[in-house]
Amino acid sequence: MHRRRFLKSSLAAGVSLSLASRNAAAALLAPSDKVLSDITARTGVGEEVTLGKAAVQELADSLRGNVILPGHSTYDLARRVLNPTIDRHPALIVQPKGAADVQNAVTFARESNLLLAVKCGGHSPSGKSTCDGGMQLDLSLLRSVRVDPQRRVAQVTGGSWLGDLDHESMAMGLVTTAGTVSHTGVGGLTLGGGFGRLARRFGLAIDNVNSVDIVTADGRLLRASASDNPDLFWAVRGGGGNFGVVTNFEFGLHPMSRTVMAGNLLYPLAEARQVLNVYAEYAASAPDEMYVDGGLVSRPGGFSAVVLHVCYSGDPADADRLLAPLRKAGTIVADEISAQDYVAVQRSGDISDPRARGVYLKSGFASKLTPTMVDVLVDGFEPHAERGAFVGFQHAGGAIGRVANEATAFAHRHVQFDSLFVVDWPVDAASEEHVRYVKEYFAAYEPYTDGFYTNDMSADDTQQDIDRNYRGNYKRLLSIKRRYDPTNLFRLNANIVPG
Repeated sequence: MHRRRFLKSSLAAGVSLSLASRNAAAALLAPSDKVLSDITARTGVGEEVTLGKAAVQELADSLRGNVILPGHSTYDLARRVLNPTIDRHPALIVQPKGAADVQNAVTFARESNLLLAVKCGGHSPSGKSTCDGGMQLDLSLLRSVRVDPQRRVAQVTGGSWLGDLDHESMAMGLVTTAGTVSHTGVGGLTLGGGFGRLARRFGLAIDNVNSVDIVTADGRLLRASASDNPDLFWAVRGGGGNFGVVTNFEFGLHPMSRTVMAGNLLYPLAEARQVLNVYAEYAASAPDEMYVDGGLVSRPGGFSAVVLHVCYSGDPADADRLLAPLRKAGTIVADEISAQDYVAVQRSGDISDPRARGVYLKSGFASKLTPTMVDVLVDGFEPHAERGAFVGFQHAGGAIGRVANEATAFAHRHVQFDSLFVVDWPVDAASEEHVRYVKEYFAAYEPYTDGFYTNDMSADDTQQDIDRNYRGNYKRLLSIKRRYDPTNLFRLNANIVPG
């Protein structure tokens, strides 16, 4: 039984939707040949528009980066996102190499009234990082991290991956919250909030952002911080991609030992109710340095289990004492917890080639995990011969909740658990049965949730759902959206419609 391989493809995928292909991002792709004809494209409201070949050629000539057009040998690679069931065809793909390229691309999209999608890691489960007939702004060439150990800050360009940040900062004995999968895009994760294995200790990713450089809809490059454009700085920390394209983040860093106690505890599925009730009580009172995800996993072929995934970044002398209640929660099938390199732990959920599996996800925040919620979770879990599944919780709380809801645009500081319902299936098989299963399963659980993580937004979420999810911050966000993006150029996100 290949437990590690099983957990890579189920637990990590569920926690972070880590459906990545290393071949699909960040390669230096050759630019398109000379533009030979006009291009038929789509506007933001779905109307057909013609892009003159001279205008597209002028855009291409203005860039250090690339313009990729349909028919080019790299087009299909460049347009790919992580979920293979999302197969869209942009009219053109722009790959900027710097902020000036982003400015030129955004200006072209605005002046042409184009539908615009921004892709960093391509993890959006609802496909917001791609589009049919519009411009895909692919940031895969905009990747670099520079760490200043004296100031304890990192300068991170907008197309970088979390693994880039972890690798460079930990080399200096420094770290910040950076998700749970190394090939996640820094931009997408951070703008939506930014959970991770260290969020309980150091706060969300947005709580560690000192400033951003951002290209707004009018093509300006602005700096946003507590002292420069503070309204914009407030909005991008939890308001998603609604306000522009971030070309650089400055993150504050924290000293931390590179060695953590991490790994998985597995228990029989028959003990799910018992183990998850112990987990619920334990997770609610754990120290900030202790991060424990918990849930139910199954894979085609009959493997299923209860799994707790641990990452403890505190004093190693306290680890065995702190982990003892979890080790007594049920019958241990496997105990894989050991001293590990944190950067390796961050890579442990990476999947090298998931393109054979489709995926569907539903999620919701919870401020507590009750026995009734555990009952719903356990009673609805159905291992399937064809379907893989992870249903469970990402551990929150701690430092996340010690920031006021109105301090940033992220309005869910109450969250203790991010509930995740994820299934995958062979991409060449019919998806309807599996998607229906998750929708019905989650519908029974949803009354116990309070809001959802915008980064995990599904295509089923309505505009009313999105507006309501911003809670008390919605009116301020709407005012800022109207100021910086009155025509809603940046609409492929958890959109705030300027009206």
